[in-house]
Amino acid sequence: MSKTASAAVPAAVTVFPVLFAISVVHLLNDTMQSTVSALFPILRESQHLSFGQIGLIAFVMNMTASLLQPLVGLYSDVKPRPYILPLGVCFTLIGVFSLALAPNFATVLLSVVSLGIGSAVFHPESSRVAYLAAGNNRGLAQSIFQVGGNIGSSLGPIMTALIFVKIGQHGVMWFVIAAVLGILIQFFVARWYAGSSSAPRSGARRQTATIDTADRLPRRTLTLALTILVLLVFSKHVYISSITSFYSFYLIDDYGVSVDGAQWYLFAFLAASAVGTFFGGPLADRFGRRSIIWLSILGTAPFSLLLPYANLFWSGVLVVCAGFVLSSAFSIIVVYAQELLPGKVGLVSGLFFGLAFGLGGLGSALLGTIADATSIAFIMKLCAFLPLIGLFAILLPKDRRLRNAAA
Repeated sequence: MSKTASAAVPAAVTVFPVLFAISVVHLLNDTMQSTVSALFPILRESQHLSFGQIGLIAFVMNMTASLLQPLVGLYSDVKPRPYILPLGVCFTLIGVFSLALAPNFATVLLSVVSLGIGSAVFHPESSRVAYLAAGNNRGLAQSIFQVGGNIGSSLGPIMTALIFVKIGQHGVMWFVIAAVLGILIQFFVARWYAGSSSAPRSGARRQTATIDTADRLPRRTLTLALTILVLLVFSKHVYISSITSFYSFYLIDDYGVSVDGAQWYLFAFLAASAVGTFFGGPLADRFGRRSIIWLSILGTAPFSLLLPYANLFWSGVLVVCAGFVLSSAFSIIVVYAQELLPGKVGLVSGLFFGLAFGLGGLGSALLGTIADATSIAFIMKLCAFLPLIGLFAILLPKDRRLRNAAA
């Protein structure tokens, strides 16, 4: 076998131990992040917060992550720093510790800023590791990476029902253990990343085969495609924000469900989202990115539109279906964008994770203000139309066109 052929083999290999490691850290990271929304019903009572203040907490955490993530991604494209991975989880550790002890609203905001910084460092650089470890299975690799995060997010309602309702805010202190474990695993990932000294360069070699895609697709087509992807991220994450931040209050206020009972409905939505995330990537690898993106966003509309008018049982069924279908999209959107702009993996990952956090935060803040002026039921009806934005996915370049442009 020639040296050229030997060098080409590793590019096709999927490094599953690394993918599973960053998925586990993603689970731990998003479990700690989800303590914030899990605490909302507790903080509302203990610190007498309005819906607007609750939305502001989510806004501050998400916007911190949103503004920093593209910068971290751009920096990693220019000069990868493997050991920034455990450093990011250190900020999350600080945020968890201070949130457990936060005596007032201002301290809560400072705590979630630290959590936001941790996410800003973790997501783009870990997504870059997933890209490098993917081999020929980029959709699958992103799904493995992201399903950990979705599972972690789904644990938030359980923590409210089983921990925070009984122990209160101080129960967050238990998640210091999760932060320490995340730091240790990230050292393992960073060692693989650094030890594979050719990883950034081999990533660049793999991209040279597709780098002409960006050159040969008209700039207008690229601009339109990226704009549509941003719209789709907007529809997905503002809708998810409406559910994660306010669906439990909707069940409590409109159906008379208890605080801990409402959390199990929210858990069902988030667990279904985790399952949908896992299936999205492999389906996209087999049937095409554009088709699954289109089906995922627009396919959520029937469930979201019916949900505000359903009884309690069917509300639970519909929210689970919406979570499963909608959450299959994001990992595919990230991979699609990375292939539109090859050679800028870190920037694209940081930009789209940043958008996800930022739009979710803006959505929480805006929806909280609207809820104070109207009602939670109105929020559910308003956000039900967001998945219809998925109609724009039909304008994305077909996968075949991307392959032909690179030929």
